[in-house]
Amino acid sequence: MSQDAIVMLKADHKEIRSLFREFQKSSTTPARKEKLVEQMIELLTVHTYIENEVMYPRVRDLLPDLEEDVLESYEEHHVADVLVMELAAMSSSDERFEAKTTVLIENVTHHIEEEEQEWFPKVREGLSRTELREIGEELAAAKERSPRRPEQPSALKKTVDAVIA
Repeated sequence: MSQDAIVMLKADHKEIRSLFREFQKSSTTPARKEKLVEQMIELLTVHTYIENEVMYPRVRDLLPDLEEDVLESYEEHHVADVLVMELAAMSSSDERFEAKTTVLIENVTHHIEEEEQEWFPKVREGLSRTELREIGEELAAAKERSPRRPEQPSALKKTVDAVIA
């Protein structure tokens, strides 16, 4: 059964926000925070990959009026990618681990809220159900081949492309 692209992306957002909430609990131990950051890194690497490779280019082609929104999203992903790369090399004992994770959470939360409250409604209004399902199928396929770690070549290429583009 094919799924609507926006529904799929919102499901990712929900999973990511859940990890953020657990990280932010005062009762979460440093060891658990380290595991949570590992999960965040994987989810965000996959999510930004599929949006950058499928969702943004397709929306940009189909709804040219949303180009500025797409370009801003690429930049927000770039910031998240840099933080994810840095966190991947850290442990919970590093002095800046908590602060860097907090900045990542704040940036990604802002991005998610903007997408869900402003961008997704514009995309839903501009595209047909069939188009959203087709994009959903492409997202699912991209998720299968997506990098899981920021140091994997396809993730590195995405980060480098964002820097030099």
